Amino acid sequence: MALLVATPRRAPWALSGVSGLIVAAVTLPLAYVVLRAFQGGIARYIETVATERMAGLLWRTSILIAGALAVAVPVALTGAWLVVRTDLKWRRFWATVLALPLVFPSYVAAFALIAVLGPSGLLQGVLEPLGVERLPGIVYGYSGALIVLSLFTYPYIYLLLVPAWSALDPALEESSRTLGAGPLRTWRGVVLPQLRSPLYAGGLLVALYVVSDFGAVSLVRYNTLTLSVFHAYRSLFDRTIAAATATVLIAVAILLVVLQARAQRGFRAVRRGATRPSPRVVLGRAQAPAQFGLALFALVTVGIPGGVVISWGLRAIAVGNPLGAIGAALSHSLQVSLLAALAASILALPVAFWAVRFPTRVSRTAERLCYSGYALPGLVVALALVFFVTRHAGFLYQTSALLVLAYVVRFLPEALSATRSALSDVAPDFEDAARVLGHSRWSAWRRVTLPMIAPGIAAGAGLVFLTTMKELPATMILRPTGFETLATRIWAAADEGIFSEAALPALLLLVVSVLPVWWLSIRPALRDRESRS
Repeated sequence: MALLVATPRRAPWALSGVSGLIVAAVTLPLAYVVLRAFQGGIARYIETVATERMAGLLWRTSILIAGALAVAVPVALTGAWLVVRTDLKWRRFWATVLALPLVFPSYVAAFALIAVLGPSGLLQGVLEPLGVERLPGIVYGYSGALIVLSLFTYPYIYLLLVPAWSALDPALEESSRTLGAGPLRTWRGVVLPQLRSPLYAGGLLVALYVVSDFGAVSLVRYNTLTLSVFHAYRSLFDRTIAAATATVLIAVAILLVVLQARAQRGFRAVRRGATRPSPRVVLGRAQAPAQFGLALFALVTVGIPGGVVISWGLRAIAVGNPLGAIGAALSHSLQVSLLAALAASILALPVAFWAVRFPTRVSRTAERLCYSGYALPGLVVALALVFFVTRHAGFLYQTSALLVLAYVVRFLPEALSATRSALSDVAPDFEDAARVLGHSRWSAWRRVTLPMIAPGIAAGAGLVFLTTMKELPATMILRPTGFETLATRIWAAADEGIFSEAALPALLLLVVSVLPVWWLSIRPALRDRESRS
């Protein structure tokens, strides 16, 4: 019998070279924004960032992160527990509903919140005949930002908790109970430590989302670091100040990633993949309150914002605001999102192949560098590209190509992580066997490996498409003159308080987003639970 050809330890120079160029293209603009910040000298940089105003912005951003996590984590834990570990009726339905807030971009959620609770909002109109002249101003400032950025980001944690919780071995909990531990002690000592990984990973996603958010905090008038960078870029002739402020934002994002990594240090997953599902907690008399609580929560997070968008959208159509008026914005959104998804998927392939098939310190470092764009706010990525191309590639400024490049830098990690995960599940023996049968390395990869990892590539492309459709700050900075997308039309109309004009593009954005969210996030979680039931 012929021996299988072992996969070579040294990567082909073409693969290393192409991957290196991709990593450089992703990281160079981000490094350039740091250099631009120090262009006026260290003294001027310190003078710009070491101010009372900057300290205030840091504090406001920090308490918003803390508040959002304080709300999102308990909500996600409660929802995942009800869906996975109890005899909750209509579990499939509630599992889907609890993930749906992910469909709403933060600026759409903020616009719906203002339309309902703001001055002259829908609730105000209902209560005025009862003598209520003005509602409390919870819709603006910290409270408004907290409501939006917690209730519409918790699915990032929830969607990681559901499959992780489903995979826990019930024998560990049973052993704890046998040794005399009560339910609460078993939860704290056995279950919660095993959920650390999804909790930390999901919490990091929520924190980075809060740091990078521009649309929601702008609409509810809560000034944060990201909003300050945007105003500095737009209002000041000297953009070195904007770059200096952006480095503070970069530092916050890096700090969050480091804190998450340190919290995960030393953590080892316990045995997973239970052969039998965990016994469900019988809710009994708590069944009705649980159903009522979930219905009320769904009304707040899905029903009201969805109803507002639909009602205002239908009203806009009724008064003669035709769908054709936003056809260009829809076309532009689909165009750049599809291009970004295609480009990110193609560029992720060589980097993933290099890191998985030829794991060295260099390839692993290169892969990690590709994730830098995802850890940073879209506004910072956009500013980095503006600073770079205006000096070295002016022909790209205010072009669709630069906009797509920003999306790729920002969302390449989504395609890379999906491709890497799929490639890790394919043993190199398949390629080696094809080589023995006379295929070249390229032919073996194309005929054997590529078809096996195609679903993972498609999932990554779908995720890039979805997030690109909703991206606002990078689009605001880099779009060509007159280039409107659904996101920019929503924000511009909502910022002016013209809700009827914001509703129609918001409705289209939700329609376009629902199917990818279900396919990418909800269906795998449900399928995982079904397979274990």
